[in-house]
Amino acid sequence: MNKRKILNDPVYGFITLRYDILLDLIDHPYFQRLRRITQLGLSHLVYPGALHNRFHHAIGATFLMANAIEVIRSKGHDITDDEAQAAHIAILLHDIGHGPFSHALEHSIVNDITHEDISSLMMERLNQEFNGQLSMAISIFKGQYHKPYLHQLVSSQLDMDRLDYLRRDSFYSGVTEGNVGSERIIKMLNVHEGQLVVEEKGIYSIEKFIVARRLMYWQVYLHKTVLSAEYLLVNILKRAKELTIKGTDLWCSPSLSRFLKNNYGKADFLETPELLDTFARLDDFDILSAIKVWQDHDDFVLSQLSEMLVKRKLFRIELRSESFPEERKLEIISRIQTKWKLSEADAAYFFVSDSINNYAYSSAAESIKIQYKNGEIRDAAEASDHFNLSALSKPVEKHFICYPREL
Repeated sequence: MNKRKILNDPVYGFITLRYDILLDLIDHPYFQRLRRITQLGLSHLVYPGALHNRFHHAIGATFLMANAIEVIRSKGHDITDDEAQAAHIAILLHDIGHGPFSHALEHSIVNDITHEDISSLMMERLNQEFNGQLSMAISIFKGQYHKPYLHQLVSSQLDMDRLDYLRRDSFYSGVTEGNVGSERIIKMLNVHEGQLVVEEKGIYSIEKFIVARRLMYWQVYLHKTVLSAEYLLVNILKRAKELTIKGTDLWCSPSLSRFLKNNYGKADFLETPELLDTFARLDDFDILSAIKVWQDHDDFVLSQLSEMLVKRKLFRIELRSESFPEERKLEIISRIQTKWKLSEADAAYFFVSDSINNYAYSSAAESIKIQYKNGEIRDAAEASDHFNLSALSKPVEKHFICYPREL
């Protein structure tokens, strides 16, 4: 059987799977589940076309990895076929541990464990099933392999993950500011003393990449209406969990029921291996099906919140640079109590107060390094003559409150 299939991707065109094991991994239920995990959570409530999923993104990032390895090899750096295959596997599986609605519910379904942790656990499980063929990929994924640049291609401030999601999210949302020149950036990649660098002539492409990331965060990922919808979703799951733990029998899938009844964390996943399979049966469909049914539940808070999401009657949101005074918050909660005759605890489900941070680039983290023709290496923010780039490396914090529109 020919396992080196060709996939037709709307962003890059035809993508060839270069290693047989990639198709075997794609066919695995863990990976097929990504078809049912939206890439951008509830962003489609603002941008109707943003319905692409984690499956699309993983395939696209793998395509970019193949191109990056070709470029680095062409510049005289030795990457064995085993290393190339491992890098492909690492990027293909880098998001396999995402829960329903990607980042929106990351801390609602489980506690004290990230999607990267769950991805790592799933890769270890797959490694057992594939008789150790993923060992090098896992080492690269965790940053333990002796060639750091291979890990940086998977996870860094200039990795194939970011290059794909910016371009893909721009394509599906229609927000053109995110359409980065991934081909140009990849052509400019090189390796210096084991570290990933960008050649000097690629500096303007890096500037555009960093600016595009900042714009995509404000216009898509942290769009105020998207925030409103996602916090509403979080509160629905929070209420469902509270009711379930108190003994209320809620209609939902067996997998979702198990996570509603328990506060599982990292230790539980390590102590109970089969918990990973239960998690792997969860996707967006479990959540949406339950919420549709919960609209008719006897509990007012759960039914009202669920109906608001299904009918897109989202919270009103106010966003500003300064924090909101406590008096204003208490006044809104009091009005919610009065309107629906609720206790203060129940009224709190209809109110959100939080803050968000947006930083497109951080010099403090593992920075993007620019290599000059004379061999000098400089941080991208220092190398750039773009007057805004240093400013973009500083986080911008905004505070917001959400509450029902009826108020």
